[in-house]
Amino acid sequence: LILLTLCFQSLLSFAQTKNFIDQPYIEVSGSADTLVTPNQIFIKIVISERDTKNKVSVEEQEIKMISAFKILGINTETNLTLHDFASSFRFYLLKQKDILKTKQYILKVTDAATVSKVFVQLEELEISNVSIDRVEHSDIELIKNICRGKAIVNAKSKALALTQPLSQAIGAAINISDIESNYDQALQGKVAGLSIRLRGEAGFNNDKYEAPLIEFEKIKVMQTVSAKFVLK
Repeated sequence: LILLTLCFQSLLSFAQTKNFIDQPYIEVSGSADTLVTPNQIFIKIVISERDTKNKVSVEEQEIKMISAFKILGINTETNLTLHDFASSFRFYLLKQKDILKTKQYILKVTDAATVSKVFVQLEELEISNVSIDRVEHSDIELIKNICRGKAIVNAKSKALALTQPLSQAIGAAINISDIESNYDQALQGKVAGLSIRLRGEAGFNNDKYEAPLIEFEKIKVMQTVSAKFVLK
């Protein structure tokens, strides 16, 4: 009975494949893309006792940094994570000095204006080992699906354009494949894919340094699909 069932399923599968191949069809591809402003910006911050020549401990720098972030309205409990912690034991063994500690953090912010404020605060605290780690968008999967919908509409338009001059028509789609997904984070600099545009110039206002406004390159999202339509 099991053998007969397997044979029946194989024959059914073969028949479906044969019916699909025997049907006249047209195969086309379609694509769609969009640009979105990143709303998740991840800043890498490295605090090291070596940078202060062992005059300020990592713990003291950490307390000042977290206090500065809270003043900016950043929730450090959810948006600041400890990425790495290391102690320079090798330096200690070679030089016979106190252990120099290093901590690396990842701070998540939601807009370029906050990025600018963070950089200013860290500069005032003499924390200079700061860089943009990556940029993302919180609704990227939803945006991809919207592009997929537009891509299949584009594919159908191509099929219509190809068949109408022949006085033919297209029927139902009998096969659809999601063949390409391109999520370009458009970064530049130390991290591949990041691009920052400066608006205005840095300067001093009431003896306080103000960083220029910055803008992040928009993220390009592109989807490509392939579709087979019945040819009538």
